[in-house]
Amino acid sequence: MESEVLIEARGLTRRYGPTVAVENLNLTLRKGEILGLLGPNGAGKSTTMKMLTGNLSPSAGSVTISGVVLHEDPKAAKRHLGYLPEQPPVYPELTVDEYLSFCAGLHGVAKPERAAAVAAAKRDCGLGDVGPRLVGNLSKGYQQRVGIAQAIIHRPPVVILDEPTVGLDPIQIREIRNLIAELGRNHSVILSSHILPEIQAVCGRVMIIARGQVVYNDSIEATRAGHFSAVIVGLRRPPDAAKLKAIDGVTRVTALDDTRFRIDCAKQADPRDAIAAAAAQQDWGLYELAAQTHTLEEIFVELTSGEDVRSAA
Repeated sequence: MESEVLIEARGLTRRYGPTVAVENLNLTLRKGEILGLLGPNGAGKSTTMKMLTGNLSPSAGSVTISGVVLHEDPKAAKRHLGYLPEQPPVYPELTVDEYLSFCAGLHGVAKPERAAAVAAAKRDCGLGDVGPRLVGNLSKGYQQRVGIAQAIIHRPPVVILDEPTVGLDPIQIREIRNLIAELGRNHSVILSSHILPEIQAVCGRVMIIARGQVVYNDSIEATRAGHFSAVIVGLRRPPDAAKLKAIDGVTRVTALDDTRFRIDCAKQADPRDAIAAAAAQQDWGLYELAAQTHTLEEIFVELTSGEDVRSAA
């Protein structure tokens, strides 16, 4: 049985005059997932996050959160969300305890339960010793922790984090990544970033956005194994290229020399078994059969090269 769907976005589009920041984007987040939204600066990630959280109306498309259509009942839908925008919405003149108590009230936590909610959020975000301190006197890393704490203080099923480690030093980045991984034990998380190692470190699935469109969507496990793209075949007695192209899953055949071929594969297709069977049956003299794979970094560069920068994204 498939896990419960917590967020489902269909056909999300956002236009700024003639500029299309996000175009026909589909996204699904299931219970227990940490989804990484990856893309270069200006690709449309922040615009997507704002539409998912109801902070920006889409030009077209819809978002459903825990079964509630966002544009039909935004208050009910947003009760299921916690959100940390790229700039943490903190008040520097308040103490951490005062700020988190204020946020608990905004999220509808009953007054008698606020102290416990603040204590739990501080514990989960490693803020136990800084409650009496002014937010403005904290380091950038601790301010990010406070921002995450306000996002989870009402215990939402979904937490959305937009570039949560931007501007942090390497130690702070590691601490925030560990915190996000811990959050994933009790919340479903969407994490936006343009930093590959960040996505690989904490996410279970990655979605790459380029020029406002989804160009890749797969599990981190699959990307770590390498994205299957083509097969190199060596045949001592090769047939006509048309026979190779007729094999199921093959989209194109390119001769590398007299006996070796690059065979491009359809998406999700792996024709290696069919190639081996045909070679054995028709005595092609198979001596090489190797998959060509791409790492996530190679996939990212290939799919996002030439990305234009949009100020609206």
